[in-house]
Amino acid sequence: MVYVLYLSVHLIPVNPIREDGLNPKSRKRIMPDLLTEPPAIDPVYEARVYCNIPTIAERSMEGHAPHYFKLVSVQVLIRHGDRYPLYAIPKTKRPDIDCMLLPSRKPSHPQLEAFIKYMSKGSAAQMDGSLSSLPRYPSHSLCEMGELTQTGVVQHLRNGQLLREIYISKHKLLLSDWTAKQLYLETTGKSRTLQSALALLYTFLPDFDWKKINLRHQWSTIFCSGSCDCPMRNHYLEEEQRRQYSLRVKNNDLEKIYVDMAKIVGIPTRQLRASNPIDSLLCYFCHNVSFPCTKTGCIGMEHFKVIKRHQLEDERERQEKKLYFLYALLATHPLLNQTVNRLQRIAEGKKEEVFVLYSAHDVTLSPVLSALGITEARFPRFAARLVFELWQDGKRPKEHFIRILYNGADVTFQTSFCKDYYKRSSKPMCPLEKFVNFVRRDMFLIFNSTSYYDACHRRPL
Repeated sequence: MVYVLYLSVHLIPVNPIREDGLNPKSRKRIMPDLLTEPPAIDPVYEARVYCNIPTIAERSMEGHAPHYFKLVSVQVLIRHGDRYPLYAIPKTKRPDIDCMLLPSRKPSHPQLEAFIKYMSKGSAAQMDGSLSSLPRYPSHSLCEMGELTQTGVVQHLRNGQLLREIYISKHKLLLSDWTAKQLYLETTGKSRTLQSALALLYTFLPDFDWKKINLRHQWSTIFCSGSCDCPMRNHYLEEEQRRQYSLRVKNNDLEKIYVDMAKIVGIPTRQLRASNPIDSLLCYFCHNVSFPCTKTGCIGMEHFKVIKRHQLEDERERQEKKLYFLYALLATHPLLNQTVNRLQRIAEGKKEEVFVLYSAHDVTLSPVLSALGITEARFPRFAARLVFELWQDGKRPKEHFIRILYNGADVTFQTSFCKDYYKRSSKPMCPLEKFVNFVRRDMFLIFNSTSYYDACHRRPL
């Protein structure tokens, strides 16, 4: 059974961004220009950050290390880029978003046209199972539900270009004669994750040889592979969902907003709530399209703000109650254990899978951040990236260190397993063995267990 958790949208503040006119057609503006970061949390500002509109060059801390360190491996976990909603608000017109890729339309990218042409030649790539039947780029004049938009493609073209400049041009992680064995690529079976991976790869390794591309299909959104049987993970997920429900029913302002919105569209409040309206409203917001109207009235910014504010409150309580944290530890152990195994092999001298790309969802990244103890990181925005770098100490070649970066920010010392290390060391990274010990042993201490299997099957006292 696949469990889906609808998380509160908690966003990552970055440098202020300026609206760049995303409308392929004439549309009303619903967002004022925002030039400075607000002094306090602002739901509208944070929603803009979540949209991640690609307008300005991004600064990042990837690839930074003392000159005598050598970069030997990079593992990247991404969320897909901007997408069309997964849900529709009943009895309203769907957002009028065009998913055809048009290099002349903003936001665009210098390599967008070349990307489109190159994707049409991808029949030689090896793709597991159903992946080969998915389109390699979006192509509908009216987006289908959940389809990657042009904004989403451009977000990952930019991600790939940024990572290329750091890891290929500067650190020579992969040389021009790189082989298929040096890459490990895995994606869920959704077109938006496959297309996001291909967009990033195209600018990371321009005009790559399709015969070297082997994309593996991951059926689970938490990438648990063959270790998905975990009853206690499901237990904590259900407890977290009950907590979410309890908080929502206590919020009178939120209930009034739902009642008002339901009257506008002419459906029962319960039906509106079940349609997850925030998912659709975020699409209107991110694409600068007016919220929907009916003969009865219009859904407006005040409705949007109240729902968004509740999500931020839910996120704060989620961190306090720890149920999600317990779920996250069990949900992410298979993926983190795979990561640790690979890093150890490379540290021992293996030259395979030195660049890894997992293309995933918000419900993949969010528990990984929580499990690592990175509590200051907010909910994954569109095209979010989490990077694990493995470095070799040139002065002591047997010693290896990791850095962890989230959207270009170094969060290594926010992790629970390395938050105190920097106080005792001059090196700006964490010993690999600390990460290994965390994944192999310390993740289970809170469950009074010594293994993943035991933690998954041991009932709490």
